[in-house]
Amino acid sequence: MLTVRAISATPVEVPLTYVLGTSRGTVTKAPLLLIDLETEEGVTGHAYVFCYLRDAMPAIASILRAVEESSKGERVAPVDLWNKLSARFALIGVQGIVRMAMAGFDVACWDALAIAAGMPLANFLGSKPRPIPAYNSCGLGLMDKIALADEAEKLLAGGFRALKLRLGYPTLAQDIAAVQAVRGRIPPGTLLMVDYNQALSVAEALHRGRALDAEDIYWLEEPVRHDDYAGAAKLARELKVPIQIGENFSEATAMATALEHGAADYVMPDLERIGGVTGWQRAAALAAVNRVEMSSHLFPEVSAHLLAATPTCHFLEYVDWANAFLEEPLSIADGHAVVPTRPGNGMRWNKDAVARLRVR
Repeated sequence: MLTVRAISATPVEVPLTYVLGTSRGTVTKAPLLLIDLETEEGVTGHAYVFCYLRDAMPAIASILRAVEESSKGERVAPVDLWNKLSARFALIGVQGIVRMAMAGFDVACWDALAIAAGMPLANFLGSKPRPIPAYNSCGLGLMDKIALADEAEKLLAGGFRALKLRLGYPTLAQDIAAVQAVRGRIPPGTLLMVDYNQALSVAEALHRGRALDAEDIYWLEEPVRHDDYAGAAKLARELKVPIQIGENFSEATAMATALEHGAADYVMPDLERIGGVTGWQRAAALAAVNRVEMSSHLFPEVSAHLLAATPTCHFLEYVDWANAFLEEPLSIADGHAVVPTRPGNGMRWNKDAVARLRVR
């Protein structure tokens, strides 16, 4: 049995290897909070959350202090702690920065338990570490066609056989030109996912989606507002290209609603929005019951373990952000993530790198 002793959160900012230009803005640095859950028994669990905005880091850290106050001295039992914290924050709502903080704490709890058991997290969840199909999601933002094609070639290093391309240019012609520029440079058979980051109306998504039907696209991600399930369902019915949504599901209840609407062909929950490992397991059960293939959004180090234990495992979204501060980054071989066999989720901080990247 483990007991919560303390929670610490260290803010770092990681320069991206590839600038990420999306229809919602350009990302050049990733503001992250590194979370350490200390237990009375000497086991420390690790997690990190992506804060999106540097200005959000102090607020999330503040919520983590409230999480510590509510859980200190409690047994490390993630499901019970999630329920207790949900009640604690009910009036403000388990959403936004509250949910992000709770999810990070939840991930760290599961890491600590798996470490104490001497098992990789995948084993602790009832599966085993195995290679997980991965696509490279670094870069390929909105930019010049030649630069896109050059970057696509670089992103295939490490044996990737699938890439994600951001779309949402001012015109359909520009979207198609971007797709064709990348297609012209990557080997035949390479899977190409495209992501609109909620940029389109339903009518425009239908218009562009019908054109993309002819471009051999593996999936069309978040073409419309993330919670417009009726609109997404219309696209899923009328387009040939599969519709992928889910990174904005707020806990498994949102995913259940989306599936009831028939809003997606595939789903891809985000670890800090779905509710950490606890929320992921609930989402994975929903995907299994509905026979929907499930991928991950960001957080590849932990998501690799979770996908290994997901009945409808599909694809891992790979980004290299955490490589900058991990002692042993997640490995990619032959287009697959190699789930580590170290106890827990496998993440350990490189103290020198953390000191260098720390936000003061």
